[in-house]
Amino acid sequence: MNILVINCGSSSIKFQLIAMENRGVVAKGLVERIGIAGSTLQMTARGEKVVVERPVRDHAEGIELIVAHLTDAEKGVIHDRREIAGIGHRVVHGGERFKATVPIDEPVLEALRDCNPLAPLHNPPNIVGIEACARVLPGIPQAGVFDTAFHQTMPRQSYMYPIPLSCYQKHRIRRYGFHGTSHLFVAKATAAYLEKPLEALRLVTCHLGNGSSVTAIRGGRSVDTTMGFTPL
Repeated sequence: MNILVINCGSSSIKFQLIAMENRGVVAKGLVERIGIAGSTLQMTARGEKVVVERPVRDHAEGIELIVAHLTDAEKGVIHDRREIAGIGHRVVHGGERFKATVPIDEPVLEALRDCNPLAPLHNPPNIVGIEACARVLPGIPQAGVFDTAFHQTMPRQSYMYPIPLSCYQKHRIRRYGFHGTSHLFVAKATAAYLEKPLEALRLVTCHLGNGSSVTAIRGGRSVDTTMGFTPL
């Protein structure tokens, strides 16, 4: 069973095709400069890298280009788009609504749109990617994985700011935390390395990348984190 993993930015799409039998990466790549001059697709599969330069007007065209190369008769890795069993999307902000991975349907999409003011640079492109996949790959189930979900276990004293309560009630201003998928992965990997159950550990995990954050984890649950109201 193959899962297509998508991470959409405002002018880019990162992707991986993963074979769930062994969780191996079958192909991975990036479409850059969507809607901008100099658009390119880069895909690595079977140890070979393909680079294609051609105009890509929007995210739907980018998804179509990705699928075309995944199914290419010579350099592709699957024979037909129907070999994609599901699509997983990285979504930056799930607010207080989403505490775990969820199947995406219209009510979920509407809730994601409601989170746009909380992450105006991140969520709209994520939603565009979901809508593009629905058009290009109709009928294939989609799921959302949220950067904020892991941190929804923080106690109130960790996520509330010392500001008027009305700011939280009216504008949803609170600490949300981000990079949750990374922090959870690192915590699980640490537990496996130590050969101890995650629930028995007290950890401080660090995410160091284009953005950086630190999270305190007790018993497998996030209890505090350095990132706050926004993904900055």
